[in-house]
Amino acid sequence: MPLTNQQIELVENTIKTSIRNRFETYNPEPAVMPFHTRLLGKDRLALYSFIHSLNTNFGTTIFEPVAVALASTHFKVAEKQTKSGTLISIKAQFEIQKIMDNLTSATTKPDKEKEIEIIRKVCQAGEMRTVKPTKVDVYLESNDNEIYLIDIKTAKPNKGDFKEFKRTLLEWAAVVLAENPKAKINTLIAIPYNPYEPKPYSRWTMAGMLDLDKELKVAEEFWDFLGGKGAYDDLLSCFERVGIELRDEIDNYFSRFKN
Repeated sequence: MPLTNQQIELVENTIKTSIRNRFETYNPEPAVMPFHTRLLGKDRLALYSFIHSLNTNFGTTIFEPVAVALASTHFKVAEKQTKSGTLISIKAQFEIQKIMDNLTSATTKPDKEKEIEIIRKVCQAGEMRTVKPTKVDVYLESNDNEIYLIDIKTAKPNKGDFKEFKRTLLEWAAVVLAENPKAKINTLIAIPYNPYEPKPYSRWTMAGMLDLDKELKVAEEFWDFLGGKGAYDDLLSCFERVGIELRDEIDNYFSRFKN
């Protein structure tokens, strides 16, 4: 089902607000680049710098608020940059380390349902320790109280990063279960778009660490999960329309850097 007019308006307003807020806080780096400046001009160099800055912060400034806007009509709760919890049992930490060791040595294959149940059994066992896990990029709770904790990553994460991604997902599950052992919890990695399109996303690099069916959503799979089938294509159209609407505003903003 495509996005409703209400969703489209909400998403487009979110994109416009994010871009305009970025304009207000953006200052080009003061680095002197005499050859680049003379070749390209100050305005083009400022635009390049802005795009680079936007790429660096696209997750927090664009993808997170858009994801929340998209999910808000399908989920009971949709929030960004939330805490997963503050307590974890020492036995849960021990089991998480065992899971990580077994995956690293390829003794076992990732199996999220089995891993969650292992952690659930010990989530309140033994000493409880205070921890500060990585913040959750997008927190969702469905109408039947199923919880989703989502970590939005860049389109091309390094292969070595997936070990830490996996640990974060397991720790999120452990701190949520420490507070509510019966919680139906899902923790997953989201990659907003496929840079290899039309070829499939290269998932093999993470196959040994992530349960690809339970812990990873890429591009259309991610956005359609948030907003319903067809949401990804509608979302691309939203970005295109906003880009056309803001084109003069963007050109005027960067014209100040010509002199």
